[in-house]
Amino acid sequence: MDGLVADPLKDADGRSKMAAERKKAGRLSEDKRFKVFSGSANRALAQEIARHIGVPLGETKMQRFADGEVYFQLLENVRGADVFVVQPTCYPVDQHLVELLIMIDALKRASAGRITVVVPYYGYARQDRKDRPRVAISSKLVADLLTTAGANRALFMDLHAAQIQGFFNIPVDHMFASPVMVSYFRELNLPNLTVVSPDAGGVERARFFATKMGAPLAIVDKRRTDINVTEVMHVIGDVKGRTCLIIDDIVDTAGTLVKTVDALLAQGALKVYASASHAVLSGPAIERIANSRLEELVVTDSIPLREEAQRIGKIKVRSIAGLLGAAMESIHMETSVSTLFS
Repeated sequence: MDGLVADPLKDADGRSKMAAERKKAGRLSEDKRFKVFSGSANRALAQEIARHIGVPLGETKMQRFADGEVYFQLLENVRGADVFVVQPTCYPVDQHLVELLIMIDALKRASAGRITVVVPYYGYARQDRKDRPRVAISSKLVADLLTTAGANRALFMDLHAAQIQGFFNIPVDHMFASPVMVSYFRELNLPNLTVVSPDAGGVERARFFATKMGAPLAIVDKRRTDINVTEVMHVIGDVKGRTCLIIDDIVDTAGTLVKTVDALLAQGALKVYASASHAVLSGPAIERIANSRLEELVVTDSIPLREEAQRIGKIKVRSIAGLLGAAMESIHMETSVSTLFS
C-alpha cells in the first residue's frame, strides 16, 4: 500500500519513542508468557505489530462450516499467558465480531492468564446513544459481548466517541492515531494551514491536532438528515486563501468529506487535504474521493484498504503497527502508555 511507514513513532528530534518503550519493556521475544494472535479481519496489521514487538504470531486454525459457522482452534499452549488478540470489527462487521468472540472464548477455556482485545477499528461505535425513539445502543451491546466472552481488558484506536470507554467494566486503553498523522503532515509543511473539524462532534479531535500543528481551527456546521446522508450548512472560521486540513475519525461513504471539501473551497480555501483514522470506504466512497477536488486523503491501516482504493493516488496509508505494538508492550509490562499520546 502506498505510503506505509516503518516506524511512525518519531518525534521532532528523530528519537524513536517506540524504541524507548521497548527498552523499558525488555526483550519480549524471550518472554514465553507474551502471545499475540490474529483473526482474519486484518492479519497484515497483526503481522506488522508482531514484527515491531519481535514475537511471532500465535498458531491457530480458523475455518468455516458450509453454512458459514466459524470454527476456531488454538494450536499452541496459552495456559497462564498474557494474550493479545488483534481483530478490527470492520466489513463484514458481524462476521469479524463473531470471530473475535469465539477466539476470546477459546482462549478463556484454554486457561489464558489475561486476554486483551486489540480492536483498531470498533464497529458499532456510531450507535452510542438513543438519538431517536426505540433504537438500540449497539456500542454498549458489543462492549457487553466482549466482556461476557472473557476479555479482561481492551485496547482501541480512535473510538468514534470517547465515552464508549464507559460502557466497559474492564480496563480500557484508548489510543489515537494523531502521532502518526501529525508527523506526516509536519513533513508536508503545508503553507497557511487551517485545521478543520467536519462537524461539532469532532471539534476536540481537530483542536488537539491544530495545537500540535500550530494552526488555527475552523468548524463546518453539518446537519444529518438520515443515516449516511448529510447536508453541509456553513463554515465557522476564516479559511479564505488558506490550505485546509480536515480531521475526522471515519470515512464511510465519503459524502460528508466531499461536501466539506466543496464548502471549504466555496469559502475561498486554496487547497484541501483530509486525514481519517479509519478508511471504511463503503458504497460510492472511492468514486466520490477520486472525482472530488480533495488533494489527498491520509488514512491508517486499522482497516485493510480495498484494492480499488489502493489504485487511487489521492489515498495514502500510514501504519499504526508501531503505535499499537508499543502500547501492547507497555500493557504487558505494566508501564505507562502516556508517552505514546504526544
